[in-house]
Amino acid sequence: MNESTEGQVPWILWPFYAIWKFLTFVLNVCGRILCAIFGLLLMVTGVAVSLSIVGAIIGIPLASFGFLLTVRALF
Repeated sequence: MNESTEGQVPWILWPFYAIWKFLTFVLNVCGRILCAIFGLLLMVTGVAVSLSIVGAIIGIPLASFGFLLTVRALF
């Protein structure tokens, strides 16, 4: 096979390929949205826990992990 025919899908398999691409797109978008919501919840929980001095040991890493999840969801 040469380079021009490697990425082509046979016409008989195109409907299955289109459905597969659509499902991967939907799951990718849903995963990003869930990741962003989960990250925001972890940030809020981390800030709420870190309001006490004892809870700051757990709250600061929790909030930073939530921030990293939110950044990952955006980019």
